[in-house]
Amino acid sequence: MVEYSRLKNSPSAAIRAKLPYPVIDTDVHTNDFTPALEDYIDKYVGAKLVDALRKAESSRLNSKTDGKDWYQQTPEERQYNRTLRSPWWARVTRNTLDLATYTLPELFYERQAEQGSDYSVLFPNNVLAPAGAGPEHRQALQRAVNHYHADIYRKYSDRLTPVAGIPMTTPQEAIEELEFAVKTLGLKVINIPGGVKRPIKAIADKYPPDQYPEIAKYASYIDFYGLDSEYDYDPFWAKVVELGVPVTTHYGSQGWTGRSSISNYMNNHIGHFADGSQAFAKALFFGGVTRRFPQLRVGMLEGGADWGAHVYIHLVDRFSKRNFQALQNYNPDLANANELFELFERFGGEITQGHSLNKEELKHTVLGSSFNRHSRSPVGSELEDFAAAGIETIEDIRDRWVNSFFFGSESDDRTIAAAFNDKANPLGVKINAIYSSDVGHWDVPDLTAPLAESWELVEEGVISEADFKAYVFENPYKFYTEANPDFFKGTAIESQVKPVASQAEDKSLVTA
Repeated sequence: MVEYSRLKNSPSAAIRAKLPYPVIDTDVHTNDFTPALEDYIDKYVGAKLVDALRKAESSRLNSKTDGKDWYQQTPEERQYNRTLRSPWWARVTRNTLDLATYTLPELFYERQAEQGSDYSVLFPNNVLAPAGAGPEHRQALQRAVNHYHADIYRKYSDRLTPVAGIPMTTPQEAIEELEFAVKTLGLKVINIPGGVKRPIKAIADKYPPDQYPEIAKYASYIDFYGLDSEYDYDPFWAKVVELGVPVTTHYGSQGWTGRSSISNYMNNHIGHFADGSQAFAKALFFGGVTRRFPQLRVGMLEGGADWGAHVYIHLVDRFSKRNFQALQNYNPDLANANELFELFERFGGEITQGHSLNKEELKHTVLGSSFNRHSRSPVGSELEDFAAAGIETIEDIRDRWVNSFFFGSESDDRTIAAAFNDKANPLGVKINAIYSSDVGHWDVPDLTAPLAESWELVEEGVISEADFKAYVFENPYKFYTEANPDFFKGTAIESQVKPVASQAEDKSLVTA
């Protein structure tokens, strides 16, 4: 049991004691005890894959050129190679109790009350390391890592559940690992990379990656599985919905344009999860994934929720100006050449002096690049950016953006106010912000602080008490149970969430 003195001194435990509902933490980071993990992999799939994991992990954490990472290079070498400044000192260390807590499942389970949480979803830091392994090892290694996490946390499943890492290089690979993780291991949440880097074929054909690795490193694009994807990922999304699995991602954009400083980690870090997740979410929306799979629930973590609100607002604004009917306002063919000529004759003598143009020439000249830029005008589906998403009204945008996506916000993130601003958000909606403490990473130096920090947002008037309840309980509950109604069955909070489930059923009956 937790020592009473420790529990008594936890500010988050004090807040939790006042709440008449449970707290669901959607984002806790744990560390793997490397020797135990490697022993498990050695036994499960062989020593060869232990080396593959080490190589993949090293590649994930360090940007290297000529075999030297940032710290081995001189400033001149970093400038010459444009070597990205990668994260450093990313773990809690001085707080030794917390350091051990994130590494030892039994200790974390014992201290969960100090955290002020009743149920936590865990993201082991190595969970997606296999995604960086070669194709000959990736699936077997991912399966072994998922198996390890399922085994070490199984006895604590009433309050803790680890995610399963799912590689997404191809839909078939993703489906195979999804089925194994859910059906064989009993894991309930998946974590996917928000995009897969692929070679640009036109360049790869001229400069084969095995012969020109440096060119291949940069001549690439990111496939976000929805819009313009190289593969049809619909079979994967269909399997996700069939198995009732909520999807999560921690997808960042460090290294992208504007986030590629060779000297400053914070320059590369601030906002990068929001940018990466935004690219992923927009691809699912504009690619029609959330239209074809309305039951799909996707949680994007560590990026905050304000970006979810501003993209929603911009989608509505853009649709009002760029829907199929409104586009006719910009159709060059609808510019009246006769009227334009008459106006220029009446008011344009000063600026047209010395230029003789007929009506059609004048129209082309005034329209300029907007008319002459392309070899032809777009036709059919080329005209409608919102077509694949199936958007006909702003209510469709709400249903396919607001209902499908959940946005992980850390405890001290004051921008969460934008998510709950139903006066600014179209149709008076509130964005699905979910409590994501991020304990285990450098932004949480004390496990006992996050929930209390979130409550301070209520005390300061940033969010209301109702918003706080939605943030730490109702929205996380909705995220997991809309994907899988039995998500909390058999857990320590099953009895506490039953009334919420009953209320939801009553509402659906009234609606019907």
